[in-house]
This record gives sequence, structure tokens and C-alpha cells, in this order.
Amino acid sequence: MPEINVFTKGFNDIVDITDEVAKIVKNSDIKDGIVTLFVVGSTATVTTIEYEPGLVEDIKNALEKIAPMGGVYRHEEAWHDGNGYAHIRASLMKPSITIPIENGRLLLGTWQQIILIDFDNRPRNRKIIVKLLKC
Repeated sequence: MPEINVFTKGFNDIVDITDEVAKIVKNSDIKDGIVTLFVVGSTATVTTIEYEPGLVEDIKNALEKIAPMGGVYRHEEAWHDGNGYAHIRASLMKPSITIPIENGRLLLGTWQQIILIDFDNRPRNRKIIVKLLKC
């Protein structure tokens, strides 16, 4: 089963994984189908954005308004690990994404890249499961 491993810094580290996904698709026998990406863990997400510095900062700022790092979270009562905000952010953005494949290529927009966002409060080794389905 193909997978992508990414070492992150945590704290909303955003990593472009488009090239890794495209390479897996290219090396497969799938010409027309879909690829599903699933990040293992409850404090990260995979999604798409226009991966440029301004938007990367805009996403971080927006998430800080939705679930601030310094907020009060009931999760802390259970685990005292300081990452309640990370769980909220990940649950809102979801752990997976599906992208169509046509003629052996990802059907992404011109300015659309696939990213991993690690919300946790420490560096992590993130595993992204890659599943390909022929249509």
C-alpha cells in the first residue's frame, strides 16, 4: 500500500505533498480513477490550496480565530497535553481528500496543490495512506 511520510514541525506546519502524490499516481497503472489520501492521526488534515506564502499565513490566521491555541478546551481535562485546539481544527477540516485521475494525471486546478497541515503542538512523523481506485 503506498504511503507518504512527512516529518513536520507541528504548530500548523503546512507541507506541499503534490509532487509525492503525483509520483505515486504516475508510477501506478491507473489511467482513469481516483486517489484518496488519508492522514493517520487526529491532529492533522490533508486538503488543497493555492500554496503561496500569503495564503499559507491567511489559513493559519483564520484557524487561530476558529480554534485559538490559547483557548480553553475540555480535552485538556482528560490528557493535559495542550493540543485541544489541534483536535478541533483537524475535525473541522477532516483527515482525507479524494482527487480524480484522468489520463494518468491528477485533475488539479492550475493553482491547486495538495497539502498536509499538522496542527499538533510538537514535531511529528505523519503518515498519509494513499489509495488508488481505477474507474
